[in-house]
Amino acid sequence: MATSTQTREGGSAPLSRSAFRRSRGDGPFRYASTGAGILLLVIMAAIAVFLIARAIPALQANTASFLTELTWNANASEPKFGIGALAFGTVISSFLALIIATPIAIGVALFISHYAPRRLASFLGYVIDLLAAVPSVVYGLWGIIFLVPFMRGPSQFLNDYLGWIPIFGGDQVVGRSMLVGSLVLAIMILPIIAAISREVFLQAPKMQEEAALALGATRWEMIRMAVLPFGRPGVISAAMLGLGRAMGETIAVALIFPATFTISFEILSANGNSIAANIANGFGEANDIGRGALIASGLVLFIITLLVNMAARWVISRRKEYARVAA
Repeated sequence: MATSTQTREGGSAPLSRSAFRRSRGDGPFRYASTGAGILLLVIMAAIAVFLIARAIPALQANTASFLTELTWNANASEPKFGIGALAFGTVISSFLALIIATPIAIGVALFISHYAPRRLASFLGYVIDLLAAVPSVVYGLWGIIFLVPFMRGPSQFLNDYLGWIPIFGGDQVVGRSMLVGSLVLAIMILPIIAAISREVFLQAPKMQEEAALALGATRWEMIRMAVLPFGRPGVISAAMLGLGRAMGETIAVALIFPATFTISFEILSANGNSIAANIANGFGEANDIGRGALIASGLVLFIITLLVNMAARWVISRRKEYARVAA
């Protein structure tokens, strides 16, 4: 079967059956994909409306400033709670985990994609994908059982010899600290960043890699000139995806963070909490106002995550020129 289509000269040209079927399928696919995008926006808007509606009564009953208050006593007869310390702990621990995990993840991805033998690369890639699927509670239990006692010695060493740096200062060094929580978050997000970065690096144009090597570049120079510029947008996307998971992580940080409501840059002391950990620790015993307060804090986390993703999209849009090398 063949159909005809109009040419520029006004005549008709035969259209093959496969091309005809593709043209018939373009319209439904376009509508389905557009509908899926609209549905996603509707779901996000519905979540935001739900959080706002459930948070308003608690915010109206609050006797303190929700954005600046450092205490959390939402179940009292006169509720007094604020998001200041929780938002601070969420942002600081997540960015600290990102700083720790990203360089290691990039190194692992480059080793798998450009240095390791094929069999070893396949095995390591499988292990990385497997680690990305491990439940967060496993990391939390490992952190509280093994990492917290193990880090007491290194934390004391950092405090003794680098205590003049504000983040390593403090009069008392404890095991359950912001540093240990950030290390657990870093270990959790490292497989995600490494797996995505590995796939991005494998997509680098082979002709450019071979051209750089043919001109006398070393393997590292080839990676620096041909692979890293090409993969930069993908690495940024992977890092932002890992940051989003770190910000929303609940069980692991709830087990490790000391659950204090203070703002301090001393990551070795008993300081540290997050919005997600506070929700997990307090939701079961909260009354109606307390649940509304926790939902209000979840709304703040929702907004912070959106802002982080918008910032990531803006950074990637400024690096579009690197995507053209694949053309």
